[in-house]
Amino acid sequence: MRALVMRGAHDAKLEQVDVAAPGPHEVLIRTVAAGICATDHGVYTGRQTRPLPQVMGHESAGIVAAVGSDVVDVKPGDHVVTCMSVFCGHCEYCLSGRPALCLKVGLTRGPRETPRVSTEGELLNQMSGIGSWAEMLLVHEHAVVAVDPRLPFEYGALMGCGMVTGLGAVFHAAQVTPGSTVAVAGCGGVGMSIVQGARIAGAAQIIAIDIDPHKLDIARSVGATHVINPTGAPDIADAVTELSRGGVEFSFEAIGNPATAQQCFLMLRPGGLATLVGVQRGNTLEFAGGHFAWDRRVQGTYMGSNRFRLDIPRFVVYYLDGRLKLDDFVSERITLEQIPTTLEHFGAGGGVRTVIDFV
Repeated sequence: MRALVMRGAHDAKLEQVDVAAPGPHEVLIRTVAAGICATDHGVYTGRQTRPLPQVMGHESAGIVAAVGSDVVDVKPGDHVVTCMSVFCGHCEYCLSGRPALCLKVGLTRGPRETPRVSTEGELLNQMSGIGSWAEMLLVHEHAVVAVDPRLPFEYGALMGCGMVTGLGAVFHAAQVTPGSTVAVAGCGGVGMSIVQGARIAGAAQIIAIDIDPHKLDIARSVGATHVINPTGAPDIADAVTELSRGGVEFSFEAIGNPATAQQCFLMLRPGGLATLVGVQRGNTLEFAGGHFAWDRRVQGTYMGSNRFRLDIPRFVVYYLDGRLKLDDFVSERITLEQIPTTLEHFGAGGGVRTVIDFV
């Protein structure tokens, strides 16, 4: 099969790759669609480190081709979505309902002496345990969930990372309440999902913040009641505080920028909660100590504190019944061969999500 293999920063090329037969707890998937997100770009440029060489990509959807002897939750022919929140099912976090925090990443994948994915005998790592940018995926059974076959594969690819992170941040991490006020900084795939989650949760005011007018238009179409372009409002916190008449109850930072994180804290009303969803690795965050008075809080969340085996099928229902709007999320469709060029120009087009079509 073909896969995009990364061997260094800005060094990723298509290679012929061998994939092993599924071990007892493994699932072999024929990839139909995969997404590209900011994490992929961060790894490609070397800002985020991963073991090399690796098959890149971490959000995908496809059809089960074969399963291992002990797999019971999916079967050949099932439509599935992959998620990087691979869980063991036995640790303290899994048993207490927080599988996204599972730290047992060394799940049994098969005989250690047999590389699961390789090229001419050389072991290839799989990004986030997935390696989505390949024609076939060999993953642990706890990295997949079966979904309704009526869900288009390109939307399924969005579910396993950006969508589950954004919606999970609203429903699980922040627990947005009906009638509340919400601000979302950053309207990429994750931020746009937060906007929709806030609408589904019943928020009365949803303020979307982005420098891209096109993204703000999409944010309005999926639930934002107000939009702010920081280009015309240098002090975002003041603008949001004025618009919300005293500050918002919930703010979300979906960029990974320290300055924006500070602004999301400063725009809170007393008792408000700022949730940092964007990756902040390597950043030092500073917050005004006095603003913590009156019960203002800041928290982080990993992958939206998701329980993807439960969450994603529910989100699919939201899509099928019209509550979750995805038509404007896919900004560009490309082939496997076009990925390196797309990564080099990532973010230049102002789109929400790029999807790789394997069909």
